[in-house]
Order: sequence, then C-alpha cells, then structure tokens
Amino acid sequence: MTSIVQDFEQQTSPYRRELLAHCYQMLGSVHDAEDLVQETLLRAWRARGQFDDRRASLRTWLYRIATNACLTALQARSRRPLPAGLGSPGDDPMQPFNPGHDVPWLEPLPDALVGRAGRDDPASILLARGTLRLALVAAMQLLPPRQRAVLILRDVLDLPAADVADMLGSTTAAVNSALQRARARLSEAGVDQDQVDEPADPARQLLVDRYVAAFQHADVAALKRLLTDDAVLEMPPMLNWFAGREAYAGFIDRVFAMRGPDWRMLPVAANGQPAVIAYVRGDDGDYHIHSLQVFTAGAGGISHNVVFADPAAFARFTLASRLPA
Repeated sequence: MTSIVQDFEQQTSPYRRELLAHCYQMLGSVHDAEDLVQETLLRAWRARGQFDDRRASLRTWLYRIATNACLTALQARSRRPLPAGLGSPGDDPMQPFNPGHDVPWLEPLPDALVGRAGRDDPASILLARGTLRLALVAAMQLLPPRQRAVLILRDVLDLPAADVADMLGSTTAAVNSALQRARARLSEAGVDQDQVDEPADPARQLLVDRYVAAFQHADVAALKRLLTDDAVLEMPPMLNWFAGREAYAGFIDRVFAMRGPDWRMLPVAANGQPAVIAYVRGDDGDYHIHSLQVFTAGAGGISHNVVFADPAAFARFTLASRLPA
C-alpha cells in the first residue's frame, strides 16, 4: 500500500503548483485554492482506478477534477472583488474610511507558491504571461462560475474546446458560446487578456524602486510624478478607492499626516507583479508591518496600486511583523 501511495504522490506532485494557480483563478482565494487542491488530489486518489490514460493525460484528468471541485465550492460562495468592483471612486481623499470587513475580498497570491526559479514549468509561465495578475483575476470574478471555468481552460490553459466540453459535461457549441460571452465581459471591464507582464523588466522595477524611495522620504511631489494621470489606489478591506493622480497623491498626504512620515519597505512579488511589504514606525521606535502593496507599472508610470491592509492577506509572505529601528 505504501508504494502505491508513493507512486501516486510522485505522479501528481508535479501538477500541484499549476493546480493551485488554476484553483486560485477560479476562487480568488489562496486559502480556498489550497483546500481545493487537497480536495482534488483526494478525489483523484479515490478514483484512481477509473483513470484511463488512453482517453486523457493525467494532467487533463486532474484539471477536470479540480475544475468541478471549484464549481461545486462556488455554489456556496460569493465572488471575491476588489473595491473598484463595488462602487465609484471617491473624490475626496479626506472622506471617512468605509470598512468592508464583511466582504470576501480577492486575496493576493505570493509568486513563491506557484513559480519556480527556472520559470520553465506551467505555473511559472502563467506568472510570466500575466494571467495571474490582480486585475485579470478580479475581472474573472465578475463572470458566472462556468463561464469563468471555460475562459481559464480555453484561453489560459489553451485546452481544446472538445476537451473542455468533456470536463464540464457540456457540448463544444456551448463551450464556444460561453467563451465568447466571457471574453466580451472582460472587454467591457477594460481588461486585456493578452497583456504580458514581465516581473523582471528593469524599467518597470525601476519605477517601483523610485516610488518606494519617494514614499520612504515622504516626498509626495516626487511620488506624484511617478503616477499615470488615471492611477488607481485601492485598499481592501476598505471600500474607499481613488482614481486619478490628484486624488491618489492627496490620500498619501493623508496617510503621512495620520501615521507619520517614517516608513520602511521590503520587496516581495505577488501575482507576477512587483510588490512591497510596508512597515510604519511605531511609538516604541520599531517599524510595524502595515500593508502589502501590489503595483501595476508600465511605460507611462504606475497605474494601479492595491494596498492590502488586512493582516491575513499578507501573512503568507512570511516576513517579520516588525523591524528593529
């Protein structure tokens, strides 16, 4: 029995990272995705006698199980948005905070959970292609679960329509129709599926480095120059969000007035995007963890910053909760 278990684990372990990425795209939660990967492997173990490698590869079979497990889970769960998906931007950076602690927010995905240093495995390729970036995963949450599944299986994983139909117990015509509707919905949301984000792009990283330097010097004027005209700032679990360089910079002014100008930032990577963990100096002189900030940067500047202020959102990045003075 032990050898059978070991053989099963050896055969399925190469797919864990990409299955985690797939379940994350479906569910928008790292915690839920990890649970569903475990559920997938448990179902696969129980049904291992039914697997026929003449009909499908092991990878396709596992994706079939994972997709249907996610669809079942989504029957009892709400979609996971970002603040911009729930209302209009604020026009006053000084407006009171509007907490949304009861909202199941989209969670950031640490690159380390799915990517490898060599970046030649499927999960690392998904990161490099930008298919795990926050904006795209947030837009996917707008789709009905089956449309979401079709979009991921067809456009992200590039599986044939006939295979997807077989996975979902549907027809090829129905899959193609669902794919068209899903693509149209993403287009309406202003999300480009074909955008390629390169995490190691020196120009993009330089922008973020300059932003960090400006922030740590509390230089709002310098920070403002690094933003695009339509830059967006979101801060889950707060429902407040801001659009435009002026509103963004105005809110940062407010942050310095509230929390002080003494900050430190450590680089991390999330969703295939540059990110930082921000620490603010406390009354005891040490720097205390404050937020995870995930950036979208391009040739025109920084266009989006999602600031996760819920400790549960950045706990998976395994960094110190405080830094000595």
